[in-house]
Amino acid sequence: MAGLEDLGIPGGDYLQESLTNCSDPLQAIEEFQTENGILLPSLRPALPFLDLHEFKRLDFHNSVLEELRDKLVHRISELANSDDEKRFEKLESLLTKSFPVVKVKTLRPVVMALLKHLPKIEEDYLRKILDDKELYAEAATEVKRQIWQDNQALFGDEVSPLLSQYIKEKENALFGHEHATLTFFLPSPRARRQSEVVQKLSHMVGKNVKLYDMVLQFLRTLFLRTRNTHYCTLRAELLMALHDHEVNEICALDPCHKFTWCVDACIRDRFIDSKRSRELQGFLDGIRKDHEFVLGDLSMILCDPFALNTVALSMMKNLQHCVNNEVMPRDSNDIVLLVRMMALGLGAWDMIDSQLFREPKLDVPIFTKFLPNILSMMVDDHTRSICARIPEEPQPTLKQPSELYATFIKGNSIASLVAMYYTAQACRSRDKFALCQILPTLIHCENERASEDTFLHTIISYLIPMAEDFTQEDMCVVVFDDFILPSISKENMMRHLLRLLWHIHHKLPPARLEALMQATAPNNEHSEAVHMTYQQLADKISSYEPSPATPQEQLDSPLMSVPAPTPAPY
Repeated sequence: MAGLEDLGIPGGDYLQESLTNCSDPLQAIEEFQTENGILLPSLRPALPFLDLHEFKRLDFHNSVLEELRDKLVHRISELANSDDEKRFEKLESLLTKSFPVVKVKTLRPVVMALLKHLPKIEEDYLRKILDDKELYAEAATEVKRQIWQDNQALFGDEVSPLLSQYIKEKENALFGHEHATLTFFLPSPRARRQSEVVQKLSHMVGKNVKLYDMVLQFLRTLFLRTRNTHYCTLRAELLMALHDHEVNEICALDPCHKFTWCVDACIRDRFIDSKRSRELQGFLDGIRKDHEFVLGDLSMILCDPFALNTVALSMMKNLQHCVNNEVMPRDSNDIVLLVRMMALGLGAWDMIDSQLFREPKLDVPIFTKFLPNILSMMVDDHTRSICARIPEEPQPTLKQPSELYATFIKGNSIASLVAMYYTAQACRSRDKFALCQILPTLIHCENERASEDTFLHTIISYLIPMAEDFTQEDMCVVVFDDFILPSISKENMMRHLLRLLWHIHHKLPPARLEALMQATAPNNEHSEAVHMTYQQLADKISSYEPSPATPQEQLDSPLMSVPAPTPAPY
């Protein structure tokens, strides 16, 4: 009970001294109980009655203490939330009187409640809490915020496990083999930011602008260090989580708020329509020259895989609109904006690393040569699907895309992204012919962009429903020999292949399956997750039993014994 003496209440030291110097210890104990017990005259006759029922005095006093403590904590909360102009002065006065007993566990909740409701805590109190691990652990987040804002290293230690957990959850979503066709991009933005990590981060930040800026700096630093675009996702999700909680103190100060809000709505609808396209263009065009640093954060928002996915899907829809209406891409304002957004998102790392906050200059040939080439390929696909319905029409032969197409995807990130989503569109529509023509070319994409986990997860999710096509060698050659196996030395490619095999192994020819299992056999350099997934897959293959053929149902009917009528002569 250290601290009671500071309040003028006799504690353990006083009792020890009394028992040491007294002649009658029992008398001294009785006097101590009388003087320091609950001073309620009507209660004294009841205490012997409790003794008769073997109810300990300690348990009785503890129960009274807990009841009074809970009522006091509730009253503190009511006062803090009241309209009393002097409420914080009263709370500070109570804190001054009660802080000496903060190390008394039974009384500590009262002190912590007072600290929690004070908007500004004196440095002396904060220092004492920081110096005591037990007090720091039990302090409310509202109290810790005031400690963190002047201690970036400590705040980083608190945030770091959450960031690691967030990345791990994203990787589990990308590499998990439990769900066959659920794509990484399926959850809505609002559902994603209800995750434990995002909610904890938003609670830790609260309304503290300084802490929010610290988190953003952590995310920028980690993005630069790892090139992991999931940190860009978290940057957008945290801002929108604060938007959901109506934390206007932060949202009003973040220059990316309205832009992020608009992008979030587009991600929710999985399309950027003309109205939102004009809004986004207005944001980009409205950046003043002395505020170009905002482009760094805007590029991170657009580097978010969910944002880039929405931009790329919108590009494919707009290109299809051009095909249907015989419009050239350069004449579409929406396509021009989408290319600008792609350029910002794909160039986010370079912009933040170089600190040169300028919107990337667009290559005119993208609009005049590459995108028209994609339109030509889309027209060929549509024509081929129509011709396939004509019995007399000869089967088309596979041919490599044009040299122009190959040149662009090798040296241009925007062309690579468009080519990747054009391939994903062919795969989603189960256009095997188009897939076999263009999938092998993706290994030449700029900066090995087609090896990104979010794209590989999507393409694998679209390949799984095409399991029947893997019974044919040409499909196996295109997917495995031409696309996946050249990069099998990368662990992420191996994990995506294992996910594909998990769902289609029973359709593969035995020799092909055996070769793929040998190619994916992990060694000591691979992570435990790869070893575990490989072993689970091997067990699944060894225990696999084909579904028995459904026997033809025997009809038990007297009509079966009746001879069939002889056909009438004509």
